[in-house]
Amino acid sequence: MNINEAIDLLKEKGYKTTGKRKEILAYFEKADGYRTAKDLIQFMESRYKGISFDTVYRNLHLYNKVGILETTELNGEKQFRMNCTHHHHHHFICNDCGKTKKIEVCPMDEVQNTLAEYAIEGHKFEIYGLCPVCQSA
Repeated sequence: MNINEAIDLLKEKGYKTTGKRKEILAYFEKADGYRTAKDLIQFMESRYKGISFDTVYRNLHLYNKVGILETTELNGEKQFRMNCTHHHHHHFICNDCGKTKKIEVCPMDEVQNTLAEYAIEGHKFEIYGLCPVCQSA
């Protein structure tokens, strides 16, 4: 998803697109991988002195709820990234820097065969480790 698609989705769902909301979207559009709320707060404080944690968390929750951001748990902390909506895939996530790499393989074909009589309503598949840059550091 890009920033224009995200703005259109917000408008479609009846939400305003304020300057702060656009800045948050721009931050995640440029981010290479998952980012924490703390990362976003540091970014936003450089542009909006005195921005509240509540404003940042409220917008993160909204973006996740409407499908703009996807989340994962990394090192015991919830992290966010722009949602990849163009086709189904999964991610390798670096434990150090949070960068991601698409994985085109999906294990669900095998799982669906194994659970043929079950109604699967969704899934999440992520692989964690160190990217080549972090391995060499």
